[in-house]
Amino acid sequence: MPAMSEETLRKIVMQVRNWGRWGADDEIGTLNFITPEAVAAACRLATTGKVFALGIPLQREGPQSGTRQRFNPIHTMFRDGGDQPKTPAEVATMQGYGGSDDWIVMPLQCVTQWDSLAHVFYEGKMYNGYDAALVTSSGTSKNSIDKTKSRIAGRGVLLDVARWKGVRALEPGYAITPADLDATAAAQKVEVRRGDIVIIRTGHMSRYLDRKDWRNFDLDDSPGVSVHTAPWMHAKEIAAIAADNYAVEVRPSQLPPFRSPFHICAIPNMGLTLGEIFYLEELAADCAADGRYAFLLVAPPLPVTRGVGTPINPYVIK
Repeated sequence: MPAMSEETLRKIVMQVRNWGRWGADDEIGTLNFITPEAVAAACRLATTGKVFALGIPLQREGPQSGTRQRFNPIHTMFRDGGDQPKTPAEVATMQGYGGSDDWIVMPLQCVTQWDSLAHVFYEGKMYNGYDAALVTSSGTSKNSIDKTKSRIAGRGVLLDVARWKGVRALEPGYAITPADLDATAAAQKVEVRRGDIVIIRTGHMSRYLDRKDWRNFDLDDSPGVSVHTAPWMHAKEIAAIAADNYAVEVRPSQLPPFRSPFHICAIPNMGLTLGEIFYLEELAADCAADGRYAFLLVAPPLPVTRGVGTPINPYVIK
């Protein structure tokens, strides 16, 4: 392991660590910054009734190629039109009634999703110092995603870095810096405040949407936030971060051999909830048209008991 990478990562980790900040029993981290007053203020941003769904479709044609055993959602029926009453006796028994039912099989982090604070470990610990051994084959007993079931709603802010740079999509491997985030916010005339859910548009997803082919979305190099944005997010006291790429952070890693150094800083140390694979194209176009980059964002997780992630369909309401 290169000593420089380890030293750099540890320095950032200790700068942003929030263990004990909200008490020894805390399991939601920076979502504590979303106060009832902040939620009420965010609700007042909904003035036109426009709704934007940020979740990608749940379908077999999706962004997963099998890396880390993740596959795309598999949807099928277990009761369909072929099961409706047919014979006179069946029709009489069922009074002409029929119906359909379906099921879906999917990893919980294969589409638009939140990572829980039990998703990433650093030196055998997860957020707030809980031992990684608390995550077992039956799930996690600490930092599970259902602990956030009523906490992810508030003021959302879109930072459209690609549009500020004047490109449809940032180049693969481009690392978004704190200066980029500040300049984007200034150009958009929006302030990033304590308790905000910040959404970053790299434009990377547009490449795959344009060619109508998700292949290699999870494997290709991509633009994303630099590991050096973690102290910026810590200082801003944001509640959560999300993006339109696969992992929020830039690929390839800035600090090899660590595959996901920003994840290491954000999830187990800062306690920052991460959202990945957000669909932002329609929202970004509307924000550019009306100049409003702050809005009400409602993005609750599925309350999966002991879960470490969850698929979501976030709503932006303007």
